[in-house]
Amino acid sequence: MLLTLVIAYLLITIAIGLVAAKRVKNSADFAIAGRHLPLAMIVTTTFATWFGSETVLGIPAKFVNSGLNGVVEDPFGAGSCLILVGVFFAAKLYKMSLLTISDYYRERYGRTVEVVCSIIIMVSYLGWVSAQVTALGLVFNLLSGGAISMPLGMAIGVVSILAYTLFGGMWSVAVTDFMQMIILVVGLATIAVFAGQQAGGADKVVALAVSQDMFKFWPEPNFHDIVFFVAAAITMMLGSIPQQDVFQRVMSANSEYAASRGPVLGGIFYILFAFVPMFLVVSAMIIMPEKALTLMKEDPQKVLPTLVMEHMPFVMQVLFFGALLSAIKSCASATLLAPSVTFTENIWRQFYPHSSDQQELKAMRVTVLVFSALVLVYAIVMQGSSIYEMVSGAYQVTLVGAFVPLVFGLYWPRATTQGALFAIAAGLAVWLTLLLTPAGEAFPAQLAGVLASLAGMLVGSTLPQAIRNQKAPHHAVPHIA
Repeated sequence: MLLTLVIAYLLITIAIGLVAAKRVKNSADFAIAGRHLPLAMIVTTTFATWFGSETVLGIPAKFVNSGLNGVVEDPFGAGSCLILVGVFFAAKLYKMSLLTISDYYRERYGRTVEVVCSIIIMVSYLGWVSAQVTALGLVFNLLSGGAISMPLGMAIGVVSILAYTLFGGMWSVAVTDFMQMIILVVGLATIAVFAGQQAGGADKVVALAVSQDMFKFWPEPNFHDIVFFVAAAITMMLGSIPQQDVFQRVMSANSEYAASRGPVLGGIFYILFAFVPMFLVVSAMIIMPEKALTLMKEDPQKVLPTLVMEHMPFVMQVLFFGALLSAIKSCASATLLAPSVTFTENIWRQFYPHSSDQQELKAMRVTVLVFSALVLVYAIVMQGSSIYEMVSGAYQVTLVGAFVPLVFGLYWPRATTQGALFAIAAGLAVWLTLLLTPAGEAFPAQLAGVLASLAGMLVGSTLPQAIRNQKAPHHAVPHIA
């Protein structure tokens, strides 16, 4: 019965997405909803992009094992990213009327930087979308009692998202996000109240978390712990800023006010609401102590679904899986669309510069289809990986490769194309070196990468000018008697 209702819910979201798809007449409608979205929809769609499988399943699993210190990256870093985008980036980028974030790199630094940053951004999405697809497989596997295997569940999930994203692009994503966020917030809030009552009151849940030292946020006062804490915090906080999905939401707004306020409100709501799944998983430790302990050793991501399936009435089960599917689908649809639009606009167009708008729209849809297939294969191959780790790992490549050129391009007039290329090369080289060697255990690879990228930008932009000044002929000053 529960599986039937979940499938019915999927069909309803597909139908809503297809109705919204009727608004798509050109590539701008597909990529950024024709810049027609009001503030309320910008808030819900930025919130929805972040509130995915890692928030409902990954963050609580990490929280019970490591406390708040273990989730500094997400939700704190992730939510802070949206706030930073709204305060420092949205207004500047919105005024430029671009289709993708990579268009900015072309306008500021030229074609080479545009293509390199586009590839970096597209690669980063593999891990993120795969995490959502993995969660969809887990949901169908649990609901069917194992009758639907994880790979088959992943395939069903991908097809259900593709059904409307392929045709409606950003319009379908924004409209379905709006509906799914209402279901998500109402569903999880209701379950939290019910779980708190089952656990003997919210005060008992909080007391258990305090006794287990789960509210400890700051690292130990030693060099190793501090640098790894900082590295975790900036991974999503800064690494998510040069991402197409965030940029799409900014550019989809119907005004500069909505473009800058929407991400700030979305980020604040995300950080606050991410505490609900954490509250639920601590409740599970009181409601089903032995089972929770066993699952935390085997797969902590299954604690919440098991609590709902085994200890809550049918209505709560419907609410939970409706909320979970809403979170996953809204996040996955956004992250399928973003790299596909980036590829078409910033790489495909290089080879077909004289194509019509309708040909570009068709190319975007074909790319969504191909990228979905790649993601499905990658998710099946990576089966068994932590959802939280898959998501956090995805942002390191944009942090070390694309973040510094974006910030310096907007805020430092002396930034040059050579500086951007130096920043990208140095950031990626140092990051990969530490990632693939034991040195990464002593100093975090992503922090070393972003520092190297910063050095590359400064050296690449200022050194050639300094050399030119050095070589310039010095005219003798005439001697005056």
